[in-house]
Amino acid sequence: MFMILMGTVVIAGIVGYLSEKSGFTHNGILQSIIICVGGAFLFYFVRIMFGVSFGPPGLDAVLSSIGALIIVPTHWRK
Repeated sequence: MFMILMGTVVIAGIVGYLSEKSGFTHNGILQSIIICVGGAFLFYFVRIMFGVSFGPPGLDAVLSSIGALIIVPTHWRK
């Protein structure tokens, strides 16, 4: 369990960094990484508590990070 949690954080950080460098988002590198890690943590705990999953833990981390990047910044943008 602990290794899955650490892998989730690492994958979410990489997704946040790559999304900022590729131009997918314009939040700033640190902000994108924080958003991705938060979304990945949230989905990790939902997976543990309720058993909801898209597949392997790595795929869950990538999809939840991208989902957080799409939902969070556009909610506050005008």
